Amino acid sequence: MTMAKKITINDVALAAGVSVTTVSLVLSGKGRISAQTGQRVHNAIEELGFVRNRQASALRGGQTGVIGLIVSDLAQAFYAETTSGLTEALESEGRMVFLLQGGRGGEHMLARLNTLITQGVDGIIIAGSPGEAGAALRARAQEAGIPLIFASRANYPDDNDTVRPDNMLAAQRVTEHLIAQGHQRIAWVGGESSSLIRAERVGGYCATLLKYGLPFHSQWVAECGASQKQAAEAVQSLLSLNPTIDAIVCYNGLTAIGAWFGLLRAGRQTGTGLDRFFEQQVALAAFAEAREQGQYDIPVTWATISGREMGYLLAERILQRVDDPERVLHHAVLPPGLVVAP
Repeated sequence: MTMAKKITINDVALAAGVSVTTVSLVLSGKGRISAQTGQRVHNAIEELGFVRNRQASALRGGQTGVIGLIVSDLAQAFYAETTSGLTEALESEGRMVFLLQGGRGGEHMLARLNTLITQGVDGIIIAGSPGEAGAALRARAQEAGIPLIFASRANYPDDNDTVRPDNMLAAQRVTEHLIAQGHQRIAWVGGESSSLIRAERVGGYCATLLKYGLPFHSQWVAECGASQKQAAEAVQSLLSLNPTIDAIVCYNGLTAIGAWFGLLRAGRQTGTGLDRFFEQQVALAAFAEAREQGQYDIPVTWATISGREMGYLLAERILQRVDDPERVLHHAVLPPGLVVAP
């Protein structure tokens, strides 16, 4: 007995002479599709006997219960935690997450967005830098009539609906804590000059030093790559040229570990407040972008920037946008926390 071939959305698109995306938009009732094109798609569906799947059937009621998420790179701890928080929050609301990766440079973002549109998701979140595709992603989502939110670790300059942490405030708080502990010659180590995240954090650090009338010197800001070895070498070099430095703000957890080893090699073990011994010890502070980063067994004060909390906030925002597509664009900023070194 020969089994009948299952008719797919691709078969419908071929019979109607349109793209798969167009068929998906007709099924969902979204996007700008002409009446003539819509009729051709419906005729093809009728002729082929196409049976809509669960998602397409749900679309007749307006929603699929699925939120699309494109992450630039899941290997980044911050976005892994963001994904975890978002998934937890959406599942508690009876929703599902359709997860894709868009590439570190955003090179696959537009293709992944089109995949999600074809699948008929209710809304889409892009976590990470979209590269040069930001405007195209926004235009494509608007064409499809699907809410789009950008989740970024830094300020996203275009006019988009965004959720991001407050890097500048995090730097201000951690620098103010060091000042309150009596430190007056505070340096910066880590990050690369091309990073927007670094620029925001360095900006907060510099602004706080100036606010309290403390010295700031460009040679006290040391750039280095993302490795413990490079951070250790940067700290050793910094202290050899500027031995009176008594505290260092580190770009992230990896930099903080390297800085700690650098202090050990330089004979300037870390300490805070009254624990400093004849000014030989140097205090460390850093930005924790994942839960485990604040649990290292080294004396570091952490400005916590929670990816999980951002995931919760993203879930709330995307559901608001799904329920009210005409909602005014809004930039939500996640405040930092502070975990003081023991």
